[in-house]
Amino acid sequence: MQNAAILTVDDDPSVSRSVARDLRRRYGDRYRVIRAESGSTALDALREIKLRGEQVAVLLADYRMPGMNGIEFLEAAMDVFPLARRVLLTAYADTDAAINAINIVDLDHYLLKPWNPPEEKLYPVLDALLEAWLTTPAVTMPETKVVGHRWSARSFAVRDFLARNLVPYRWLRADEAEGARLLAAAGLGEADVPVVITTDGKALARPTETDLAAHVGMATTPASDLYDLAVIGGGPAGLGAAVYGASEGLRTLLVEQRATGGQAGQSSRIENYLGFPDGVSGAQLTDRARRQAQKFNAEMLTTREVVGLERQDPVTLLRFSDDTAVAAHTVVLATGVSYRLLDAPGLADLTGRGVFYGSAAIEAPNCSGEEIYIVGGANSAGQGAVYFSRFARKVHILIRGDDLTRSMSRYLIDQIEGIANIEVHPNTEVVGGEGRDHLERLTLCDRRSGRVSTVPTSWLFVFIGAEPRTDWLGDVVARDGNGYVLTGSDLLADGLRPAGWAPSRDPYHLESSMPGVFAAGDVRAGSVKRVASAVGEGAMAVSLVHRYLEGR
Repeated sequence: MQNAAILTVDDDPSVSRSVARDLRRRYGDRYRVIRAESGSTALDALREIKLRGEQVAVLLADYRMPGMNGIEFLEAAMDVFPLARRVLLTAYADTDAAINAINIVDLDHYLLKPWNPPEEKLYPVLDALLEAWLTTPAVTMPETKVVGHRWSARSFAVRDFLARNLVPYRWLRADEAEGARLLAAAGLGEADVPVVITTDGKALARPTETDLAAHVGMATTPASDLYDLAVIGGGPAGLGAAVYGASEGLRTLLVEQRATGGQAGQSSRIENYLGFPDGVSGAQLTDRARRQAQKFNAEMLTTREVVGLERQDPVTLLRFSDDTAVAAHTVVLATGVSYRLLDAPGLADLTGRGVFYGSAAIEAPNCSGEEIYIVGGANSAGQGAVYFSRFARKVHILIRGDDLTRSMSRYLIDQIEGIANIEVHPNTEVVGGEGRDHLERLTLCDRRSGRVSTVPTSWLFVFIGAEPRTDWLGDVVARDGNGYVLTGSDLLADGLRPAGWAPSRDPYHLESSMPGVFAAGDVRAGSVKRVASAVGEGAMAVSLVHRYLEGR
């Protein structure tokens, strides 16, 4: 069982190392032993293992961990690997909690610390659990499979779409035996990739994101023609608005063009979000928020693009790209921002084939032992660098300024300075890229000396600046010179309300120049570009929605 893992999680580094050492000594020739120092980190590891199609045989978790205790971790882990055997590490004083956990998480065993000598107190327990796991009939779980080419931009787009929407899948290369067998069974060839085999066995050749969403169980068509609240954009601000709107009884529709979570959903680790002292991945935060919105019956549409707003009192029409529309009494614009494209010769043709915008976390295992380059000096770039440093031999951060202090949080700078395989290159920019079927070389320029150099690499991840996604609004709502939506007092000029403003009041704080249409998060002019503030504005927008509805 070379691919099967034994995962241990303990927040005490010395205990974590000790457990892993004892496990490797006994089982290292047959199992991969993985250790983590927090429940959230361990869950991230489990999801990566799941996406790679591998197995976990045993989970060992310490009971007393901050943020997420051992029982909470094992309960969450059951959703990812339900057949893995579960062990709780406890002190004598916690035996009652361990006994209760037998019912909560179907605990297989609990071990009192310390377990010395392991030959008497650890190994016999693990031997029995591993034997039981090996003899348990595997439950055949329906599995989405993606067959494609390694350096295909379209194959990457499909994988990225599934990963960002938290749809588990197995990746198979078309030029390898199993991938070729699947293509042959579907009556397709390498020219048809990417091919997605759905859980019911249907083969989709070169699917659009809308086709893909429909076949993996995501809603793409609204269930109603009229809503109290329509939220456009599924990032932190949009999810915040959807949760608060639906929980307060509003018929709420959230429309997302690609994947919930936005840029924050792509973050490998957010460590300054309130309430998560051990940090939380963007995917994990997104998943919790999405499930919370659905719990309150918010309706969520994916792969639907809103291309226009039209006021038809007393409602606003949201027009979709397929010429259909829905109506809503109020609207929250939460479309966020997107990374700017890196304007350098050769890079456009290599996008998705070695040049990636954002973290593209699904590529991290493929970077093992290689040198990668990251462009950008803000938090998203720093989080990406820390994450990729776990896989790559060397991570190069390229920034145009003198250092990271102007744009990156201090905690991230400190982390980066403590990681030996991360190097920051100040006053450096990418001026070109080359490669045949994928990126092979980058041309870099030192902005101070003008010296140009060429470096071999197949990996470039770009996190530069941000542009609001507001072109589709046209002149319907007022925007500033950079495209951000103007709201509240920013709409007043010399005390005068915006042209065409009908209500006998000033615009509410987050209200746009179209009454009943609010903006929240990064898309709003003057907003603080942080996840917590975006969530807060989403919630605040709902309170203003209520004021608007009551005052009509």
